[in-house]
Amino acid sequence: MLFRRAASTDRRPRFSSLVIAAAAAPLLLAGCNAEKDLDLSTYVEQTEPADALYNQGLANLNAGRMKEAIAKFEAVDRQHPYSEFARKALLMNTFANYRQGQYQEAINNGKRYVTLYPTSEDAAYAQYLIGLSHFRQIREVTQDQRDARLTIEAMQQVVDRWPDSEYVPDAQEKIRFARDQLAGKEMQIGRYYLERREYIAAIRRFRGVVENHSDTRHVEEALARLVEAYYAMGVASEAQTAAAVLGHNYPESQWYKDSYALLQSGGLEPRENTGSWISRAASLITGS
Repeated sequence: MLFRRAASTDRRPRFSSLVIAAAAAPLLLAGCNAEKDLDLSTYVEQTEPADALYNQGLANLNAGRMKEAIAKFEAVDRQHPYSEFARKALLMNTFANYRQGQYQEAINNGKRYVTLYPTSEDAAYAQYLIGLSHFRQIREVTQDQRDARLTIEAMQQVVDRWPDSEYVPDAQEKIRFARDQLAGKEMQIGRYYLERREYIAAIRRFRGVVENHSDTRHVEEALARLVEAYYAMGVASEAQTAAAVLGHNYPESQWYKDSYALLQSGGLEPRENTGSWISRAASLITGS
């Protein structure tokens, strides 16, 4: 990804060495002998024009030298905090940190950008980078899914606040993936409880998948597990309803065949009870 150099707009004169020496003289005279060779650069950062620093950052970025690019963009922000180049540098710093794998720094910079420049044409991109930074940290379903939830929150802001943005389609795709991860985590916990015959706890997890993650690939198994759990508890009506909803939405599913066989083993068959929460949740399922 290549970025163009910015044209120079900094017209401020640079201080001559004579002016610097004159300003430093009183300090040197007031000091003791040990301070005669005092280097002022250790206390005062040398200031460079904003456009020069920004263009140096872009050159490093295009060359793949991310650390150097970050240093230059940070220098723009530090030395010229109220300039237009500071705004651009903050966005580029967010991107460079993301590319460098420094996701928390990218998130912090992205949030700062959106807070400071909410109406900027690049605000959607900054928010998108926040979402991507969380997305890259999503773990396997066996581990904590905090970043999956944060991905959904960040990307949903892209969709809601900038609906015409070019980043919306990918943001929606990342939301779907993160939701699938959350559903997968719930299924993992539900299966754990089911194996331990803690049926109420298991049903709570599977119900959460059906009601809150009905557009994920896990809802099919969740319905089958509900059949299994309710049947084991002797709650035939709910087991039959779960099987009926499963068969309506996934008639060729192996999960449905297994659920049907389980009910038949007890002399039952799928039958929907319209008063059940499962029947009410059926309208959310997108399997049909």
